[in-house]
Amino acid sequence: MSVDVDIISQITERFSALRDAEKKVAQWIMDDIQGAANASITELAQGADVSEASITRFAKAIGCKNVRDMKIKLAQSLSVGQRFILEPPDQSGYQGIYESIKQSLDVNRSLIVEKDIDTAADWLHNARQVVAIGMGGGSTIAAHEMQHRLFRLGYPVVAYNDGLLSRMIAATAESSDVLVMISSTGYTPIVVETAQLAKEYGLKIIAITPINTPLAELASLVLPIKHQETDFIYKPSASRYAMLALVDVISMAIAVKNKRRSRDKLRRLKVALDAHRGGLERQPLGD
Repeated sequence: MSVDVDIISQITERFSALRDAEKKVAQWIMDDIQGAANASITELAQGADVSEASITRFAKAIGCKNVRDMKIKLAQSLSVGQRFILEPPDQSGYQGIYESIKQSLDVNRSLIVEKDIDTAADWLHNARQVVAIGMGGGSTIAAHEMQHRLFRLGYPVVAYNDGLLSRMIAATAESSDVLVMISSTGYTPIVVETAQLAKEYGLKIIAITPINTPLAELASLVLPIKHQETDFIYKPSASRYAMLALVDVISMAIAVKNKRRSRDKLRRLKVALDAHRGGLERQPLGD
């Protein structure tokens, strides 16, 4: 099995152990990664002012099979984008965090289609079981948030963020179960494969994911999100707030459609919590 290793990190970490000629190659490559990825071994040698043998030794010194393998890995590093290689413009003002969250929510609120929210709420209300699936960072958080929102309203719901367990659930679920599959990209292979399996067994799939993605194409109903990543890679992605907002929208829609049941469940929850923790009456139903 091949392992994807970041060649830029390999060069940086092994630089001090390189010979002088190899260090010249490393410096030349780091100054122009794109040029190095496209250059022949002769051009590499000329650019770094070393012999072609030094280029070959350098490639092996940084863990590559040969020069061709090194060039392929350089091209792979470039494919992630220059923003992960070059230092981006500084946007480290802390208020920018809040502004990016606000912008993300403003963009995504315009994507809501009310009839689709109503359809999702009806499916979830009538489901034998709700299964929320999300893997990797924000998607995992949103899946667990779905569980936390719906159990408060008395619904049988479970969240999974393990690929093997998700596949097992998709293979054993009843046709009356509903899967809520959450993915900020819509491309994660194990999520897409789980959706494909669930579709083959006739399960309803609600996908919280971008449109025109593999996951969206498999879904019975898409509640779209849109993420706008900036060049300032040090700032956490605001896309998870769009997913969490949709979870809240769906949860409120279900609660409002079944007000008496919801009120009874929430009141019982409030009594249990306040008797346990004390504090002011306006505390949230959780912590």
